Amino acid sequence: MICPLSRLPIRVSVHGQSSLVARLPALTEFAMAKDHVALSRHPAWLRILQDGLQHDVYALEATSATGQTCGLLPLAFVSSMLFGRFLVSLPYLNSNGVIADSADVQTLLIDRAAELADELDANHLELRHEAPVGHHRLDGAMTTKVHMRLNLPASTELLWKSFDAKVRNQIRKGEKSELSVQWGTHDLLDDFYHVLSHNMRDLGTPVYAFAFFAEILAAFPNDAELCIVKTKEQPIACALLLHGKQVSEVPTASSLREFNSTCCNMYMYRHLLDRAVGRGQRVFDFGRSTRDGSTFKFKKQWGAEPHDATWQYYLRRGPLNEMRPDNPRYQRMIRLWQKLPVRVTQYLGPQIVRGIP
Repeated sequence: MICPLSRLPIRVSVHGQSSLVARLPALTEFAMAKDHVALSRHPAWLRILQDGLQHDVYALEATSATGQTCGLLPLAFVSSMLFGRFLVSLPYLNSNGVIADSADVQTLLIDRAAELADELDANHLELRHEAPVGHHRLDGAMTTKVHMRLNLPASTELLWKSFDAKVRNQIRKGEKSELSVQWGTHDLLDDFYHVLSHNMRDLGTPVYAFAFFAEILAAFPNDAELCIVKTKEQPIACALLLHGKQVSEVPTASSLREFNSTCCNMYMYRHLLDRAVGRGQRVFDFGRSTRDGSTFKFKKQWGAEPHDATWQYYLRRGPLNEMRPDNPRYQRMIRLWQKLPVRVTQYLGPQIVRGIP
């Protein structure tokens, strides 16, 4: 391919499962080169999605005439008989999409991604951008969510002083409830999954597979960890904490409703924030929320501020919001799911959620 504006030769290669392993070191060096970058941008997520969710994965790499990587677009093909076929960058993660040295390279990568969506007969191509990217094939966008992020101070003492009285009182209530916190990885995965699967059932949401979280921990042994809050020996709250370059993020967190009176969730988040500060991180990413919704307000009380999230689409078949959980067509299914035994949801949930983009 030739970059249409600069006329410089740019090659766009599609690395599938067979050629991806050899290119991962170069792609990682390119994607993680900046001083401030979240772990969710790491190309190793392609292997995690391949092994943990059995998705077909692709890395679209743009290289210059000298062979240098100048652009990357990671993609996963999410396919199921129940929901359809989707090409996504990337499922499970809140933010991803095109990384490019120039707008020209960005255009070429999206051109190739749209072609790949055509080849795979996908319902749509979904790019989880933050700022909108101009491209004639991207004919849909979803901007109803925002990223909630907190700039972290230099010490846990300054962090504590930044909380208002209500937040401090709830944290103290957790301390008075004699809760304990444990940090670990695979050794805490059973406790993590116990809390997560119970909470997901209560929310009416299918849970990801146990093996998926095991793959995340294996891929990032020094940068992914689990936090478990217990009352005596019972796990009642959990979180997956990821540490990138100056950014820590929480893609998954849960607590058991029957222990809300202990303020275990507030107690846990205080420790998550302290952990990030202790590692010298500059930003804590609480994840996406609907503006002014309940989770937005929860994150806002910690001092987090909203940042734009623009998910862009090349729509080939079906409406834009077809697969969103707030679609009215799924409300009856959610109510039925909430009545199922947890063990049933642990078996059925992973088979369902892997087909949802």
